Amino acid sequence: MSLAGHLVELRRRLMIAAAALVVGMIVAFIVTDPIIELVTEPIRIVDKLRGGDGSALLNFDSITAGFDLRMRISFAIGLLISAPVWLWQIWAYVMPGLTRREVRYTVGFMLAAVPLFFGGCVVGWLIMPHVIEVMAAFVPEQGALFYKYDYYYDFVFKLLLVLGIAFVLPVFLVALNLAGVLSGRDILKGWRIAILVATLFAAVTTPAADITSMLLLAGILIVLYFAAVGVALLFDWRKRRREKAMMAEEAA
Repeated sequence: MSLAGHLVELRRRLMIAAAALVVGMIVAFIVTDPIIELVTEPIRIVDKLRGGDGSALLNFDSITAGFDLRMRISFAIGLLISAPVWLWQIWAYVMPGLTRREVRYTVGFMLAAVPLFFGGCVVGWLIMPHVIEVMAAFVPEQGALFYKYDYYYDFVFKLLLVLGIAFVLPVFLVALNLAGVLSGRDILKGWRIAILVATLFAAVTTPAADITSMLLLAGILIVLYFAAVGVALLFDWRKRRREKAMMAEEAA
């Protein structure tokens, strides 16, 4: 295919992906009320803990704030709903240029990365209420907690996104191993740094007063790291075995 043909094909794929995203956003916009209800549950819990006098509320500080929040949620949920379509468009565009081995590795990477990403988002969703409750405990009783809607949404969204990406990082280590950039032993040599980074990341992501959430998150990240080490060592062993077999055949 010529360069012009590639560009035409890319434009067609992008238009299909964009159309799927718009449809997903429309569907998500219709169901934003229950989503907002779920996301703001920690605020209501904080309000009850402070006596239920309305001193903890989600604050909309402009005329268009309510619409803006719904559009933000619609984009995020729409992106998620339309993921099968736009992921397939990306895959269909790239796949013809890949070898059979690269296709197999790419499929394996996606099958591992997608569940881990959503697993990280689930962990973030479970931690998020505790983070908000613990941080609210530092506010004096005579103070009011009016959470600005955009700041609150960004906090929840970024927390889920960061934890989702953190859970996928071990898959990238395995991908680097398959690419020949890092061996399993090289990855294992950095276990002290990995544990330190996982602990610091968990400490930064969770409140200092919430030790349980911090230890849980750090433990999960460390287990995923050593799982990546084990997979990389297994791939290295299989690679050495294939090389020995090829050398034996050549010698024969």
